[in-house]
Amino acid sequence: MIFEPGEEALTVRNIGPARITSGLETRTRLGILEHRAVHGTPPQLPPDDLMALAGVADLRGRGGAGFPFARKYAAVLRSAHRRQSPVRVVVNATEGEPAARKDEMLLTRAPHLVLDGAELAAWSLNAPEVIVGVADGPGERSLLEAIDERDSDLAFHVVRVPERFISGEGGALVRAINGQVPIPPGRKVRAADSGVGGVPTLLSNAETYAQLALIAQLGADLYTAVGIPTEPGTVLLTVSVPGNGDPTIVETPTGVLLRDVLELCGTTAGRGVLIGGYHGAWLSADAANTVRVSRAGMKAAGAALGAGIVAPLSEDACPLEETARVLHYMAGESADQCGPCFRGLPELARTFSELAAGEGEPEAVLKAALIGEGRGACSHPDGTARFARSALAAFPDEIAIHAAAGSCNPRTKKVLPLSTVTTGASKMLLDWSRCDGHGLCSVLAPDLVQLDGNGYPQKTVMAVPEKFRDTAEKAVEMCPALALRIDEATAP
Repeated sequence: MIFEPGEEALTVRNIGPARITSGLETRTRLGILEHRAVHGTPPQLPPDDLMALAGVADLRGRGGAGFPFARKYAAVLRSAHRRQSPVRVVVNATEGEPAARKDEMLLTRAPHLVLDGAELAAWSLNAPEVIVGVADGPGERSLLEAIDERDSDLAFHVVRVPERFISGEGGALVRAINGQVPIPPGRKVRAADSGVGGVPTLLSNAETYAQLALIAQLGADLYTAVGIPTEPGTVLLTVSVPGNGDPTIVETPTGVLLRDVLELCGTTAGRGVLIGGYHGAWLSADAANTVRVSRAGMKAAGAALGAGIVAPLSEDACPLEETARVLHYMAGESADQCGPCFRGLPELARTFSELAAGEGEPEAVLKAALIGEGRGACSHPDGTARFARSALAAFPDEIAIHAAAGSCNPRTKKVLPLSTVTTGASKMLLDWSRCDGHGLCSVLAPDLVQLDGNGYPQKTVMAVPEKFRDTAEKAVEMCPALALRIDEATAP
């Protein structure tokens, strides 16, 4: 039975003709026959032709970093040639950002476009398999159905990773595929040099592969006919509409005004708009109403498209209180492997909470944001600090109001989405003085407990989402050393 998203299907809207979302105007999901009718069969291209197409179309990574795909592909080729090594192709569809849903939309509604792009890359690199990293949910179920539908000589493997912010980082996904704890590796390792199984690995985001398939189908001339000349094509945006539950996924050519995207979704810039997610930046309402959807436009406004997240706040929500909530969440998402995260992010969250309560100063936030700048084991502390600083720049009037009155008394609270895996979840606490390293907890609750090289739990505090509550209680009950206990959740 083919997976059908039904009521789970995310709403898709378009500015201009549908490209990557073509066919979704009338169907909730494109099965293999419908997909072939809309998008055709992808060509098998040699490496030089594939790189040329991606280069002319200026295809960039759509997972956040925006790195040129052709350069990443060339690096994998060079590394494989130098080492006389096989190659692996990996699709990162984990989407660890709580406010991001565009990759989920692709997996649930147009999974074959993603798989076409990955196959295209694998064929050209002579890679024997495609590995897709996903989180648990409808996207995984649709993807498995799509793999069953396809007639391909390639092997497809799906790897599920925990629903955490840092699990979406490329190095964390490679570690998960390699059977390690899915956290950033702690040192800079290029997947192009040493990725899955230690071999050169082409790793890109789900939308990136979907765009690659689209470029191959349309050809460079037709693909670049929309958008601005320096950034051709379309982008997918996840637009959260305040009070509307699930967000809307918008496909738009580059260069359109952001306010037109918001108007299409029935909303406005409100008190400000978050661009790019929780490693992104706030824009004031005035800035959001004049900025264009492009890398250059966002950069000029002090933001970046990142993973394509657009989250406006309504007039009755407080940007300072929302920022403080997110910063506490981001501090809880630390991998606990370096000081800038382990100590710096809680301090940043604390100082910003004091500012939101009218008891702190912007200078204290700026000082806390400098604790880990450029010194973290991954980009998590830098991205979180950038998010905090952008709030100071975007909302000076709100800061003054809070300093004078203690709050702006928002009528709407807890607007920005936070993953239920950490925020608002109960916690399982480890008493190091009791733990004897039996490792039984990791067997009983593998989604919650990961062991270090010596067989001890890596963390002393482990978030327990409701769906893992039973396994956590079993681990506490069965611990031979009585080293575990459950600490009940408190609302964030």
